[in-house]
Amino acid sequence: MIKVNNLWKYFAGKAVLEDVTTSFHQGKTNLIIGQSGSGKTVLMKCITGLLEADRGNIFYNGNDFVKMDFGRRQMLRKEMGVLFQGGALFDSLTVEENVKFPLDMFTDYSKEEKRERVNFCLKRVNLGKVNDLYPAELSGGMKKRVAIARAIANNPKYLFCDEPNSGLDPKTAIVIDNLIREIAEEYNITTIINTHDMNSVMEIGERVVFLYEGKLWWEGTRENILSSSNKELNSFVYASELLKKLK
Repeated sequence: MIKVNNLWKYFAGKAVLEDVTTSFHQGKTNLIIGQSGSGKTVLMKCITGLLEADRGNIFYNGNDFVKMDFGRRQMLRKEMGVLFQGGALFDSLTVEENVKFPLDMFTDYSKEEKRERVNFCLKRVNLGKVNDLYPAELSGGMKKRVAIARAIANNPKYLFCDEPNSGLDPKTAIVIDNLIREIAEEYNITTIINTHDMNSVMEIGERVVFLYEGKLWWEGTRENILSSSNKELNSFVYASELLKKLK
């Protein structure tokens, strides 16, 4: 579990995160939602250490990430997997080399052990016979699945996904959503997904955190999000004319 306690982050004297306190549960798909500029990307970057929080605490299973020295942070980062927006695969590397990259960086596995792990991860995301292909030879959905395989290659305890459905058609987006949820449950990973996609919220939002102007404005599940009386949340959820008609 990851707990955020009274977290603040400033840029040029302006608070981008204001006193955010929330929890992200193990084995669950935890979603951070909000409109552009709400602070959701900044929150994820603070949790992963890409940005330093100015005040507050971030606990990984009771250990405060904010107070860790460099060495302890590096050890913890080995337990993190990241799915970047757009996949962020290395164009000059094959699929196998992309998935193997974190194993090269963080393990002393033999070549055969790395190959076995790569093949296992590719099979888990339902990809076969793509090891020698390059990212340019893959569809958008296949690239995302390769990126997921890379993110889980090192058996992470924590998985961070930044807009995993960006650029995908609705049908493929659902496939990726369900795959991330299955992996989180199967391997008991604390998974945090940054998204503005309401389809993702309704498909896999086991726990949803809504940020508004840098503040924690609402939290709950996909089962109760549509019945909320929160004005700002409803404005976000029913932003499209179609959803307004369905309300």
